[in-house]
Amino acid sequence: MHDSTAAAQDIVLQARNIERRYGAVVALSAASMELRRGEVMGLVGDNGAGKSTFLKILSGAVTPDAGSMEVSGRPVSFRRPSDALEAGIETVYQDLALVDTMSAVQNVYLGREELSSNRLLRALNVVNDKGMRTRSREVLKDLGVGIQSVNVSVRGMSGGQRQCLAIARALIWGRQIVILDEPTAALGVRESAQVLELIGRLRDRGVSVILVSHNMQQLVQVADRVTVMRLGRTIATRDVADITPEKIVGLITGAIPADVPTPEDTSTVVV
Repeated sequence: MHDSTAAAQDIVLQARNIERRYGAVVALSAASMELRRGEVMGLVGDNGAGKSTFLKILSGAVTPDAGSMEVSGRPVSFRRPSDALEAGIETVYQDLALVDTMSAVQNVYLGREELSSNRLLRALNVVNDKGMRTRSREVLKDLGVGIQSVNVSVRGMSGGQRQCLAIARALIWGRQIVILDEPTAALGVRESAQVLELIGRLRDRGVSVILVSHNMQQLVQVADRVTVMRLGRTIATRDVADITPEKIVGLITGAIPADVPTPEDTSTVVV
């Protein structure tokens, strides 16, 4: 197999020149990303760089006005979040979308409950509680997520445990791409370390991760590459081994020149 063919098969997500406008407001003008299998890709940019809109498009919450996307070499067009889920993309937002009054296992299977294998019970929509608990325990244990019991209420969990549960849910559902939006933003040092370790375990299992973070030190600790956005454009992608947190900040602020031209029109508004 030629190197170019192998490299192409190794790409799980390709987004090219994504554009999105809201009337006269330009949210994205040329956002691109190439994500490899089993890679942690950092996504950074100042407030207003277009990161949030780009994430929403990748997760199917917003439709682009122009550009193209492929998942594992197959062209995709997301019109709703369920389209992204079907393509193997799971997004873990800052608010986690966990229900406090439910247990860990109930949150993992929320909206995707497994019915009983017994035909009569299945006809009555009786769920397979035992099977769901067993599967949840296996994955959480395999990932090293320290939750006392899958039956415990999410309300009693620490911030780090909640974040790890939300990330583990993506693996339980067989996602090949996980998008994490500021997963350590509200966590202390110890809990942040737990989440970063879990991200490394996802990579070890061949899961690709897009990690949005303002913490450059954490980013270079866990990411393989970093994509930098400015004014709605992807302006650079760097191997973490070849860059420092200071240089990442320089690309974000413009102190270091971009790899591609940036808009000179100061009237352009980016959100």
